[in-house]
Amino acid sequence: MPKLEVKNLRKLFGTFEAVKDVSFQVEEKETLCLLGPSGCGKTTTLRIIAGLEAPTSGEVFVDGVRVNDIPPQKRQIGLVFQDYAIFPHLSVFENIAYGLRVRKTPGAQLKTKVHDAASLIGVDRILDVPGKKLGLSEMQRVAIGRSIVLDPKLLLLDEPLSNIDAKARERMRAELGRLQKEIGIATVYVTHDQLEALTLADRIAVMRNGLIEQIGTTGNIYDNARTLFVARFIGSPTMNLIDCELTRSGKQVILKSEDLVVDITELAEAITGKVEGRELILGIRPEDISLNIKKTNPRAIEAEVQLVEPIGAKSIYHLMIGRIAVLAKDYPMPDVNVGSRVWSTFNADKLHVFDKKTEEAIL
Repeated sequence: MPKLEVKNLRKLFGTFEAVKDVSFQVEEKETLCLLGPSGCGKTTTLRIIAGLEAPTSGEVFVDGVRVNDIPPQKRQIGLVFQDYAIFPHLSVFENIAYGLRVRKTPGAQLKTKVHDAASLIGVDRILDVPGKKLGLSEMQRVAIGRSIVLDPKLLLLDEPLSNIDAKARERMRAELGRLQKEIGIATVYVTHDQLEALTLADRIAVMRNGLIEQIGTTGNIYDNARTLFVARFIGSPTMNLIDCELTRSGKQVILKSEDLVVDITELAEAITGKVEGRELILGIRPEDISLNIKKTNPRAIEAEVQLVEPIGAKSIYHLMIGRIAVLAKDYPMPDVNVGSRVWSTFNADKLHVFDKKTEEAIL
């Protein structure tokens, strides 16, 4: 039985439909990330699960129990807000104990539960420190501790890293990942940051305009985008997307744009029956384009380098293939600079093809 089941969730604010027929499940110890841009419905979905918003229609089940009519404080759900909401005048101990005191938990039991939670989240040595003296990482841990001390069946995290700078976010993302594995509670994590989702989630639900466009493991979402939106939203640098059409040249089957020809003869059986007469978009991720200063592959395409961005072990190459701008991510080539001519090879096994009209994946 899943820890959380959301069925056909819908939410209207007046005539605006913020959430449209959203359904998903979260299993024991799993982290599901609701990922999408601002206004896509992810936080509204989270608030409905928590009981802070009432759905217009649809159902929410926690541990098999329908919770639509159960008030938030009785749903056994932990919620960590974007700003952590730590009481600055209270110690770490009292911050974690706050919910237990509201529930009138007996003193000895309260003390044991707070110390157990503090040890689990790594703040047991700072229990006497007031909230106003905590660093961001410590506040994050205390906020989570305040939730897990109540023995929730489900943990909800609402963009907990969005208000901090990039360097601190990188460190805290790693800490949060470790903490999630240690706690082992089924978690729904809301974010607009794809790197957070790819790093922390077991599965990702990509949302747009109140709908889930695709749900799956991080690898599946990245490698097999079902729509143009998912292809654009996931990946940094973003996927190259090129308008094209399917044509034939003898026994060859090719995708052709105004200045680019890509041989897909090997893939013809999987695609040709689906695309006759349609406008298409060819997709290829930058890391799936390999570069060479010589033409070592008969399918290599000549390109001119417009810009080179060193990013450590690899570099991002801004290329022009005729009038088409393309990004490639490959190992540094010392003799390649702006204006250099290089040969680019598209990995045929990593090609994506989308229907331009429906924006759905064909390949």
